[in-house]
Amino acid sequence: MSHNIILTQTEIDHKIKRIAFQIYETYVDEKEIVIAGIAQNGFILAQKIAQTLETISPLKVHLCEVVINKQQPHLPVSTSMAASAYKNKGLVLVDDVLNSGTTLVYGVKHFLEVPLGKFKTAVLIDRNHKKYPVKADFKGISLSTSMQEHVQVVFDETGDYAYLN
Repeated sequence: MSHNIILTQTEIDHKIKRIAFQIYETYVDEKEIVIAGIAQNGFILAQKIAQTLETISPLKVHLCEVVINKQQPHLPVSTSMAASAYKNKGLVLVDDVLNSGTTLVYGVKHFLEVPLGKFKTAVLIDRNHKKYPVKADFKGISLSTSMQEHVQVVFDETGDYAYLN
């Protein structure tokens, strides 16, 4: 299987910075915001977005890890923050790749059980193959691929990149 690089380290850095500015623009009237990343790559991306937001804005950024069983997403979702900590706050749910929308829609469902000030979603790559009516409010790139192709984001100490195979 061949790997076609679709985003380099520099391109990912630029996308993260642009997403952070878009989030700040949307939440400019807020004093604090919760960036909730879906465990593993979504959480790593959330950390990078949160770090950038803290350098470009006065927002107080709270980071939250969201654990969803991707094989059985209907099982209970857990978060590293108590619901009372994000109640009535602005929240952005982050994942690395939006494939079918299953993970994101179950993440959205979890957060809808608590009143929020403003609720948006962000992904690095939107594949446009959704099985659920969920969209990313902030996205790095939209990518039209075949169902047989697989998009993978790699966050590594030697460098971040995304590839298609």
